Amino acid sequence: MRRRSFLVVLLGLAFGARADPLLDPITKGAPVRQGRVKLEMPLLADNGNSVAMKVSVESPMTEADHVRAIHLVSERNPEARMASFHLGPRAGAAEIISRVRLAGSQRVVALAEMSDGSFWMGSASVVVTLSACVDEMLS
Repeated sequence: MRRRSFLVVLLGLAFGARADPLLDPITKGAPVRQGRVKLEMPLLADNGNSVAMKVSVESPMTEADHVRAIHLVSERNPEARMASFHLGPRAGAAEIISRVRLAGSQRVVALAEMSDGSFWMGSASVVVTLSACVDEMLS
């Protein structure tokens, strides 16, 4: 990527431009901002069939200000949207702990949809030594 292209992308992210075309079906073109979302995954996963992950979103989880949904999006899986978790103010905390399948080394994005309609994201890159989800890709 040339320096000028890199700077344009970086400035776009800093000022709330769309982070990734993979997110458009969820955001419907709304701006996505970095921050408030923390996605924790191992840097190296021996097996892509079961990779631990934890997503947490900074939110008071009140009626006026809460997380509506957390979406997990994959760059390389056959299905880009891996999971959607719907929350509300009665959830108490915006935190999800689970495991996911990954079709190879990739960046995973956690996208939080807030009650005010804003979208926030965090991401993690994972190196997978033994990929999962490849059966569907071959057929």
